[in-house]
Amino acid sequence: VNVLLHALNALLVWRVLRALGVPGALAAACVFALHPVHVESVAWITERKNVLSGAFYLAAMLACLRFLQLHATAQDSAPRRAAYWAGLLLFACALLSKTVTATLPAVLLLLIWWKRGRVRPHEWAHLAPFLVMGLFAGLLTAWLEKHHVGASGQEWNLSAVERILIAGRALWFYAGKLVWPAELTFIYPRWKIDAGAWQQYVFAAAAVAVLVALRLLRGRIGRGPLVATLAFAGTLLPVLGFFDVFPFRYSFVADHFQYLASLGLIALGTAVAASLLSHLGNAGRPVSVALSAAVLIALGFRVWQQGRIYADLETLWQDTLAKNPQAWMAHNNLGTVYEERGELTNATYHYSETLRLKPDHARAHVNLGNICYRQKDLEGAIRHFAEAVRIDPRFGEAYSNWGAALYQQGKLSEAIDRYERALAIHPDDPRALRNQSLALYRQGQVEEALRRMDQAIRLEPGYVNAHLSLGQMLAEQNRVQEAMDAFRRVLRIQPDHAKAREQLAVLQARLAER
Repeated sequence: VNVLLHALNALLVWRVLRALGVPGALAAACVFALHPVHVESVAWITERKNVLSGAFYLAAMLACLRFLQLHATAQDSAPRRAAYWAGLLLFACALLSKTVTATLPAVLLLLIWWKRGRVRPHEWAHLAPFLVMGLFAGLLTAWLEKHHVGASGQEWNLSAVERILIAGRALWFYAGKLVWPAELTFIYPRWKIDAGAWQQYVFAAAAVAVLVALRLLRGRIGRGPLVATLAFAGTLLPVLGFFDVFPFRYSFVADHFQYLASLGLIALGTAVAASLLSHLGNAGRPVSVALSAAVLIALGFRVWQQGRIYADLETLWQDTLAKNPQAWMAHNNLGTVYEERGELTNATYHYSETLRLKPDHARAHVNLGNICYRQKDLEGAIRHFAEAVRIDPRFGEAYSNWGAALYQQGKLSEAIDRYERALAIHPDDPRALRNQSLALYRQGQVEEALRRMDQAIRLEPGYVNAHLSLGQMLAEQNRVQEAMDAFRRVLRIQPDHAKAREQLAVLQARLAER
């Protein structure tokens, strides 16, 4: 699906640039389709929102261009109105897919200025709903990122000057990857920002210098290069560091951030090349064809190379670590891959590397605690779970797993307490409820244990282990019929469950003896 959406986007790029009269529109669309920086957006299923929002964004732009083109006369007409409302609806769909598309109205204003030299009042009025929708969606996303997604804390504690330094460096980073797409990786090294180092101001100063130069030269080279560059920078604005987004925890840059922004520089580059080659006349046609073929073949080869790293999670994280050994998230995720395969030695190594690089990584402590638990090292497990909740007091899973380790040690009161803390954070966790129920039962609090087990089952009716545990408790309390009902529920969910079948047979035999 992502590939088809990306192909549609390339087609829309061609249509948009053609509508704008940009030289080399077809070449730009082909470069967009085959550029390696877009592999992350297409190959990574999570970024379907990127290619989907891109389709709505480009379709909205095309509709708006039709409206603006027809808006040359003062009187409205049905086709213009249809194009306008279609653009507004498509823009709403783009925002609902991904709010980075909120920059569309700003790009449209740039395009109007490029074509007409000014933005007239009625054009501002027509684009006002787009601006309001985009601003609202952008501010809402910024709030959600900070208060719900988790974009807050030390990693985002940046001064205004530091954010400007990040933005300046990021602009050159993205432009560089478009021109020379080498060493692309899933997680790039996170830059160390030092407002006291004069060298770090060079990037921002150079970016401003380029914009000033393009502004001063617009009389000779036209407004197009300035508009293309501003569109590139403006579309990147939400992810340049001025707003807190969760991925900044790992890196200040990512390939998928420039999926739409890349259009500005791609269009500019192909337009310049097409204009230069057009001066050669008919003699330049073979050169144009050969150059285009060479560029597209080179890009296609890099796309093939880059696409291979998304073959599976192990390949992705290994490639990331080969290019960025400091990527602690890649260590943790690769450890998870090995743990799920039962390769606990490899998993332990990568979880330990995660903690070496990021000592306050609570999840890595829980992961190591889980391995210790599987290896019967209960003291080691407890140590890691305790450290995890010290780092993150709201980590319910760490409390729950800590309770499981204490339960295995026979420390029932402490285990019940840890489960209670887990449930205070996540009251609807059926596994914590079941485990607490088992501890309560062993402690002799039978009715409370049964109540908790029932609660776990209500939360997750298909939870086999809860039904099984309930049946075992009821059988021990000589509530045979209720126990048999519990085992039958297990078999309805999982017909080949040997233990439930065996215990049901035992109870049936007990009834027969009466």
